[in-house]
Amino acid sequence: MPVKRRLSIVDPASNQQANKDSIEPELKLAFATTDMETVNQHFGSASSFSIYAFDQNKSRLYEVVQFGEMEQDGNEDKLLAKLNALEECIAVYSQAMGASAIAQLKARNIQPVKVAAGTPITNIIEALQNELIIGPGIWLARAMQKQKAADPGRFDDMEAEGWDE
Repeated sequence: MPVKRRLSIVDPASNQQANKDSIEPELKLAFATTDMETVNQHFGSASSFSIYAFDQNKSRLYEVVQFGEMEQDGNEDKLLAKLNALEECIAVYSQAMGASAIAQLKARNIQPVKVAAGTPITNIIEALQNELIIGPGIWLARAMQKQKAADPGRFDDMEAEGWDE
């Protein structure tokens, strides 16, 4: 089941430079949803994911990934397109997911999170923003650390700060 459509959100008013000036880089979350407002799909049979970028002060729709028709036949290969689509995400929220999907997500350092069907996406993002303000929990702190270590621009940032002995 290949990716059918991948829509990236472009907003010239909030260009990449604005994100560079932020103290913390944006984190990305994926939500298994059909309406882009609530979590309402099982991970394995999700027809689309809405991906949001957020930091402690703001959030924005970053991308929507839609998939073609799929069968629930236990074929694990169909998860590959979904896993690849979520490569920048620190977590994926769905109303359910199988053990194989959980293991594959964790192997890619993506936190699988099960929530009740119909949970509003904005509530989840607001809760995580509050968590960033008061101090992230274990999985969120770990995800932030891994993202910071994987950022290829981190050395450029250090160079820009200068070096004093």
